[in-house]
Amino acid sequence: MAMSDKTTGKKMGRTGKIIVWSVLFLISLYLGAILFLVKNQRTLQYTPGTAFSSLDEVDFPNARPVSIPVDPFVSVRGWYAPPRSGMPVIVYFKGNEGSFTDSVERFKRMNADGYGIVAFDYRGFPMSPGAISQEGVLADALAVFDWVSAPDAPVIIWGRSLGTGPATYVASKREAAAVILESPFTAAVDVAAERYPIFPVRILMKDPYPSRDWIGQVTEPVFVAHGTADRVINVHHGRDLFAMAENGEELWIDEGGTHGSLWADGIWDRVRTFMDRVVPKTSGG
Repeated sequence: MAMSDKTTGKKMGRTGKIIVWSVLFLISLYLGAILFLVKNQRTLQYTPGTAFSSLDEVDFPNARPVSIPVDPFVSVRGWYAPPRSGMPVIVYFKGNEGSFTDSVERFKRMNADGYGIVAFDYRGFPMSPGAISQEGVLADALAVFDWVSAPDAPVIIWGRSLGTGPATYVASKREAAAVILESPFTAAVDVAAERYPIFPVRILMKDPYPSRDWIGQVTEPVFVAHGTADRVINVHHGRDLFAMAENGEELWIDEGGTHGSLWADGIWDRVRTFMDRVVPKTSGG
């Protein structure tokens, strides 16, 4: 009987050690994953690449290259195409991938319909040297808006995906004629928390882009568009942000629309109708 108890005790001891070591191993994996996320979070959040198109490569004769100073040490580069007399200028804030030049067909259509367009790469993206950060993106966005603002042309803020963060921020700090938010988030950190629910991303994320904190200071008419099949930013973000807007004018939920399909699905025609309704006409129009 004594021998049996001793054998059982040894087995339980070995089992206990296995459990302890297994728990320690899992904890080390978890902490290692957190360390990886902390060190690589901007690589995961931004994918700028290096490729871009020059105006010599695209058929956009109305546009010219611009370099817009942000501070004495930083400038961002982009394109400017002027509007027809009396028409608005759209300041376009791109998403987190590639260069704004990837969306040249959008800009050509906007300009062909009479709208001016200013589009650019944030610092750290292909056309603008520097390091990417929320602080830099927001500073770049404000500088570009201030560069284009003029009393003789209404200015419309358009943000897409990640660009809805700086778009909302700029609209909370400056006066524009209208705000277009295409596939927005309530905050980038909210999307990250949904994507990585087991990690404390709300504590660790350096670039949270809290649009939900800025939208309450946006007094301009707001148009929000989102697709129900968006697998990058869930459609509830668009609905929720619109509900938070002080002056939410129109919410378009594109049934079956994905993160990248809204332009093909007809957002431009809807936005034009919206702008015709809410944007004041100037004496030149």
